[in-house]
Amino acid sequence: MKAHKGPNPIASDAAFLAAAARLASRGRPVSRPNPAVGCIIVKDGTVVGRGWTREGGRPHAEAVALEQAGARAQGATAYVTLEPCAHQSERGPACADLLAEAGLASVVIGASDPDPRTSGEGILRLGKAGIDVHTLALPEVEESLAGYLTRAHLGRPHVTLKLALSLDGCIAMDNGESQWITGEEARAHVHSRRAMSDAILVGGGTWRQDKPRLDVRLEGLEARSPQRVLLTRGIPPDGVKVINSPEQIASLDGVQHLYVEGGAGAAASFLQADLVDRLEIYRAPILIGAGQSALGDIGLGSLAEAHGRWALAEIRQLGSDTFTAYRRTRQEI
Repeated sequence: MKAHKGPNPIASDAAFLAAAARLASRGRPVSRPNPAVGCIIVKDGTVVGRGWTREGGRPHAEAVALEQAGARAQGATAYVTLEPCAHQSERGPACADLLAEAGLASVVIGASDPDPRTSGEGILRLGKAGIDVHTLALPEVEESLAGYLTRAHLGRPHVTLKLALSLDGCIAMDNGESQWITGEEARAHVHSRRAMSDAILVGGGTWRQDKPRLDVRLEGLEARSPQRVLLTRGIPPDGVKVINSPEQIASLDGVQHLYVEGGAGAAASFLQADLVDRLEIYRAPILIGAGQSALGDIGLGSLAEAHGRWALAEIRQLGSDTFTAYRRTRQEI
């Protein structure tokens, strides 16, 4: 790694690549149909260029970062979350060529691109240009590209299931009252998660009982309200997409990130179908007692089957409520 300076080059690479992954979140989900990619260009330990995929998928993160860096890109290191594209497009040149022409010394890549037009070719093209290239797998990068990689490898969106619970695991009073279990900070965080999703789904019972708006009500982010999807066998309301089973999420065109908000029946059906990739739980410091349970039957035959499925991904305090996220432990996609 000839271009990486400092006492601990690997740690430095990881820090810059993780920063690029956080930067990529600015492009989610408006970068669709392209993945949200982040790129940071560093020279002598200083960031000289940064970019993320813009609305509609162009320009790409690398092009934005290179334009900002200008001549300072010569001899620098680029940190990019996804393998630079190698195919020509009417919308712009291949990023692998742009990076090569800029005279970079090295490129650190977070993940190879499963797109057959680029897969391996982007890395190969950079290497032929004399650029030192290596990949560095990080959880932050995997999370930032989860929707794109899940769609590419599994043919469906990445699914996040959100649950707002009392301490005793209820999502509502026995009479159905559920507004509000959590406080304002937690509800604002939910809206930020909606804003990063392509589509949001609830079950028919929740739709009929709560009449949810399923939009984003954060100032400045209202335009990022996701497509609304209803899990039901009933007649679709105006402007709402209907699917009849969790498996039909594969038919949701252009959806990389699906946010499932419930209720209990929809949540259980997605868990039973093993289609939940990330579980996000908002737990309020209240006890309800004889309330409505968060989940119905999820198809477990024994207690042993419940273990080893979920790994802690994130935990934070949101006012008086606790937010905890878990990722489904599967073989790498």
